[in-house]
Amino acid sequence: MEKIIILDFGSQTTQLIARRLRELNEYCEILPYNKFPTQTDDIKGVILSGSPFSVYDPTAFKTDLSSIRGNFPVLGICYGAQFMAFTSGGNVESAGTREYGRANLSFIDPNDALLKGIEAGSQIWMSHGDSITKIPATFKKIASTDDVELAAFHIEGEQTWGVQFHPEVFHTIDGTTILDNFLSICGCSKEWSPASFVESTVAELKKQLGDDKVVLALSGGVDSSVAAVLLNKAIGKNLTCVFVDHGLLRKNEFENVMRDYEHLGLNVIGVNVKERFYKALAGVSDPEQKRKIIGSGFIDVFDEEAHKIKDVKWLAQGTIYPDIIESLSITGTVIKSHHNVGGLPEKMNLKLCEPLRLLFKDEVRKVGTQLGMMHHLIKRQPFPGPGLAVRILGDITAEKVRILQEADDIFINGLREWNLYDMVWQAGVILLPVQSVGVMGDERTYENAVALRAVTSTDAMTADWAQLPYEFLAKMSNEIINKVKGVNRVVYDISSKPPATIEWE
Repeated sequence: MEKIIILDFGSQTTQLIARRLRELNEYCEILPYNKFPTQTDDIKGVILSGSPFSVYDPTAFKTDLSSIRGNFPVLGICYGAQFMAFTSGGNVESAGTREYGRANLSFIDPNDALLKGIEAGSQIWMSHGDSITKIPATFKKIASTDDVELAAFHIEGEQTWGVQFHPEVFHTIDGTTILDNFLSICGCSKEWSPASFVESTVAELKKQLGDDKVVLALSGGVDSSVAAVLLNKAIGKNLTCVFVDHGLLRKNEFENVMRDYEHLGLNVIGVNVKERFYKALAGVSDPEQKRKIIGSGFIDVFDEEAHKIKDVKWLAQGTIYPDIIESLSITGTVIKSHHNVGGLPEKMNLKLCEPLRLLFKDEVRKVGTQLGMMHHLIKRQPFPGPGLAVRILGDITAEKVRILQEADDIFINGLREWNLYDMVWQAGVILLPVQSVGVMGDERTYENAVALRAVTSTDAMTADWAQLPYEFLAKMSNEIINKVKGVNRVVYDISSKPPATIEWE
């Protein structure tokens, strides 16, 4: 499959570059700056990302581009452009003050292929502390702003360009056009799509797995569900899915999700182990300890169920591309394990199969649609792995789970009824470890308080509290207090991330 390679020098927007290229229907992969592939037959071009470093810093990330420049079209973005200029004999100096924010191109070379269709005045986004102040003789200036003379360059005799600004960010108005121009320079076919992904991945899975048996842990979430349907399309009855009810799912979720999976034709084993988890969690209030108990307990249950299936050789997981990227530092060192079922591959001595490992979240949903999955499964909001355990502040009891499940059910169904569900990235209710005085009828009450939480986001890295209608919030508060025994107060969380997190624990 043809691809663009993005060499990551540590920029916070590297993933955005990849997302923009995927939106242009071109497949791409992000690799550490010093890990260029040895097999290059399918590589159409190379993009060098930005970086938090200065090119003249002794500790800055540096790589040898001699085997890349001249052999592939190259686009350097911000640090990538500065690195090429600096290592070719140009000057890169501190700008004195950080150049950050919107700017406009005051000069554009109308004949340059990278800037085809861009006009003077086009808004771009700057984010750098250094500027290229002198370029080598073979470098040609192709764009400027009022404050940055060398905003973009082309190296004569090569298909190599550098831009000081960030075409991948939303605020560069014609950024997608610039990236599309680069793909045209590379001779890309731009034929990558969810449909082509399904076709090629099913073929690869058939070849990879053969007649081997595969076991997959389902969570009810988007990623594991799409992975299951994709594998089912490839190997059918040789796939066995295990869905564990640890007693911390949403109200009726176990039954509803099992019904959905059966409708999709999946071979699913449902395991109800509520009491086992409640017993293990009794009296435990520390959030990290709760997570560890649930994680290790899940591994034990899954391992027990998997061993009942004969001759299993593979463990499948719904790992997606951001997990893969974040699990490597740009020096190639593993810094965080993102196995959806952490520890299982090692414990069970199984080979790992991750059919979605190169997809972003929005692409996973598109693949799910291509596979004919139900809308409510594909659009399901993220839900924490430990479930409601991290939304019950303090220790876990069956009664607290009941209260939270009922309150959460009213809130989530309310979002759907008011057509607000798809406008919110993630929503839920938190059971607070406090009680408050209330009045119901002529009686004084002293009962639980709950907090409603709803946020908007694109990637969960940052999030704003959702500005839901007052009428809706009033309705939810009234319904929860009147219908959920044990709750007499409802509050709404208006904290954004950062400094707060989406979940409370």
